[in-house]
Amino acid sequence: MLPSQPLLPAAVFALVVLQALASDTFIAAVYEHAVILPDATIEPVSPDDALALMNKNMDVLEGAIKEAAQQGAHIIVTPEDGIYGWRFTREAIYPYLEDIPDPRVNWIPCTDPTR
Repeated sequence: MLPSQPLLPAAVFALVVLQALASDTFIAAVYEHAVILPDATIEPVSPDDALALMNKNMDVLEGAIKEAAQQGAHIIVTPEDGIYGWRFTREAIYPYLEDIPDPRVNWIPCTDPTR
């Protein structure tokens, strides 16, 4: 019986990790990219625009990570601010943030995102 579709990437990842652990050496890749930033304006971007910018940066990082892995990298280092950038005031960063519920609240945002 073939593993279900969602389990296949996890199985491949596990095999790669096991192979890397069995090795005495590791190949590392360090990636830096020009972060896609919002236009410089007085008003902060909307949460939807912030999410769109972060998704664009994630797409760039995902492509670089896949390329590094195809070239044999076991460890891949990406920039600390590679998803959202660094050019923020206290007010301008809020659209990029997400509230984390109190642990005592019985709510899982991934399974009930509209709550």
